[in-house]
Amino acid sequence: MEKNKIALVTGSAAGIGRAIALRLASDGFDLVVNDINEESIKSLASEIEQLGRRSLAIAADISSRDQVFSMVDQVIEHFGRLDVMVSNAGIVQVKPLLDITEEDLERIFRVNVFGTMFCMQAAAKVMIKQNGGKIINASSTSGKRGHELLSHYCATKFSVIGLTQAAAKELAPHGITVNAYCPGIVGTGMWEEIDRKMSEYTHVPLGETLKNKINGIPLGRIEEPTDVSNYVSFLASEDSNYMTGQAVVIDGGMVFS
Repeated sequence: MEKNKIALVTGSAAGIGRAIALRLASDGFDLVVNDINEESIKSLASEIEQLGRRSLAIAADISSRDQVFSMVDQVIEHFGRLDVMVSNAGIVQVKPLLDITEEDLERIFRVNVFGTMFCMQAAAKVMIKQNGGKIINASSTSGKRGHELLSHYCATKFSVIGLTQAAAKELAPHGITVNAYCPGIVGTGMWEEIDRKMSEYTHVPLGETLKNKINGIPLGRIEEPTDVSNYVSFLASEDSNYMTGQAVVIDGGMVFS
């Protein structure tokens, strides 16, 4: 059990982020939960408090540097420290390569790449003063292998791994570790959206793309958000103190099968 440690999880209103926040609370962390809409995270904050942990809900758009730094300032003002930053928030868009616009690129990079950078910067600024901390970033199997109709999403997730590796080297002298997690086909609203858009572009019946992807998972089932949160729990714990610069795949064996 972690004692009197504070973790911040962005994009925690639903799916993987919600599972991570609840798992870290059960591990003994006090939690700061974040999403764009405060109403969407208030109930999560209450649920965390029912587990006996302190919690704070902060609405902020991670694609805005000012909002990210303001959020971390609020964390310090409220709790006095920040031990774990989980930069989980992200978006996906399904589009053929030739149809991707400048606006599409701007939006997905601002959230997935700029947002990750802003979260690392804001957290590192605090953690350097504390002489330690853990930064955990959300990449994807799409950061390890390209996928059709997801080229700009893949580009952002490859970028997150590069940011993770570079930051790990730069921040190591300050006792800060930086790692990433790379989920596969997770049963969340994001993959429902991917399946729907894939169906539109490929004319495959709705649900068929997701079914085929699941059939290709060696462990034989879709990934659950808790499969990801279990690993993030390890990265947030002292058990991972000698691990940094890594981007580990949790996908049931797809990438290397």
